[in-house]
Amino acid sequence: MSHYAPREQLATHSVTNQPPLPADQNFFTLDIPLREALQREAPAWVSERLEPLGAQVGSRHGQALGEAANRHPPELRLFDRHGRRLDEVVYHPAYHELMHLACDHGWQAVAWEKEHQGGHQAHLAALYLLTQAEPGFCCPVTMTHASIPALRRQPEVHERWAPRILARGYDGRAVPVEDKPAATIGMAMTEKQGGSDVRLNTTLAETDGENVRLTGHKWFCSAPMSDAFLTLAQTDAGLGCFLVPRFTPDGERNAIEIQRLKDKCGNRANASAEIEYRRAWAQPIGEPGRGIATILEMVQQTRIDAATAPVGMMRQALVEAWHHVRGRQAFGKCLAEQPLMRMVIADLALEVEAGVALCLRIGRAFDTPHSERDRGLARLLPALAKYWHNRRGPGFMAEAMECLGGVGYVEETPLARLYREAPVNSIWEGSGNVICLDVLRVLGRHPESVEALRAELNEARGRQPDYDRALEELETRLNASPDTLAPQGRWIAQRMAQCLQGSLLLRHAPPAVAETFCASRLGQTVSPAYGILPNGAPLQDILARILPG
Repeated sequence: MSHYAPREQLATHSVTNQPPLPADQNFFTLDIPLREALQREAPAWVSERLEPLGAQVGSRHGQALGEAANRHPPELRLFDRHGRRLDEVVYHPAYHELMHLACDHGWQAVAWEKEHQGGHQAHLAALYLLTQAEPGFCCPVTMTHASIPALRRQPEVHERWAPRILARGYDGRAVPVEDKPAATIGMAMTEKQGGSDVRLNTTLAETDGENVRLTGHKWFCSAPMSDAFLTLAQTDAGLGCFLVPRFTPDGERNAIEIQRLKDKCGNRANASAEIEYRRAWAQPIGEPGRGIATILEMVQQTRIDAATAPVGMMRQALVEAWHHVRGRQAFGKCLAEQPLMRMVIADLALEVEAGVALCLRIGRAFDTPHSERDRGLARLLPALAKYWHNRRGPGFMAEAMECLGGVGYVEETPLARLYREAPVNSIWEGSGNVICLDVLRVLGRHPESVEALRAELNEARGRQPDYDRALEELETRLNASPDTLAPQGRWIAQRMAQCLQGSLLLRHAPPAVAETFCASRLGQTVSPAYGILPNGAPLQDILARILPG
């Protein structure tokens, strides 16, 4: 990217009424809601460690890396020049640099390095910032982080792999893990015939002497250049969980054949593949026949990240829209002073404030397992936040693009990329209906989670009338019979998520933010569209929190 000012005087006209080009920024120090949430929820070391990351992500170089990684998506190389199988994915250098940005500083490892000491808050806040450089490369970062709880179910495997998973560094070469200082982990779970219903998986695990061999296909394999994959396969005892490395213990390429890369709507910088195991060498993880329970230890962690990424994307889109409307005139006024535009931007800002508050509350729940309430919340909140934040994302991106007008719809701004990216986290790690079914399952099987949520919600009772009415309605629905609850799964998940956001804001955010959020999301005249806030809403107080100064 050139650091010289472009020419504004062209042959036929002057270029005027345009916002300035973005300069180097620190996405951490500029983010008031994030800094406040971390000050409240996390130890001081978390913010100190995140500030340099905010500068790296917000720099012109960091933003250019995300753009380049999307303009030059990964390519599949099945064979070498002589016809030998490679099954390798070639990435643009920008992708590798982004992976170094994350892994050289240990953001894939921090939750376990500082477990119960703020590590999960640090990981989630870092993912929120890294997403604002490029969401796609965060997929292998997330899965590497998330693999540790599942691997702990098999101590000898954990002992071998954890040191490299938790090591600072990144090595993208296709070589055995013993030749690398650090490793990344992927996941291959779904198959064509089953999708989310992994009980229908047909991949077969067979014992071959002291070894286990897998045969079958996987419809989605995320980050196929990872050093190993957690996967599911059928055994005599039922569905089992296995670790499948790219190289066997004797240093040979494992029999993992890539069929093709997915041509996706978005998430272009990240490779997703269809693969086949051709008697691939594997190691069992966890109890025989308990593969779903074992891999769900990983999925629970990936779901937290899938709940956080859309909030990071919304924050990036909000700042882009706010930058544009403050630098452009329309109909005789600065766009940022036009009443309708102020209403839209303020409404978008409320959504980001609520999302940041909920994500960091989830992080604290995972970092304080000694608290009975937090143990209950940790079981329920990842699904709630994943469902609701991803429901709000696509409409948010469309609204932010509209703030820029036609230029927002072209690839030279990040908003078109963010719009294409917006649906992915809703689909991966459990689509909307699957997540809502999981929420209902928790409500039925884990009453301690329901009580933990009630306690959290009751702390804000009496502070705002719309919030109180929403709690009463939620309680009425929750007391209905299980048969009645099933068709209302989406309503239940949405209302619980919004009530929890409202509770957090009423307790911790400025009154202008908290009361306007509750009135617009939980009041009696709620609109599904952004930009419809109550008359007299304190817009200036809300807008002033987007960027300091």
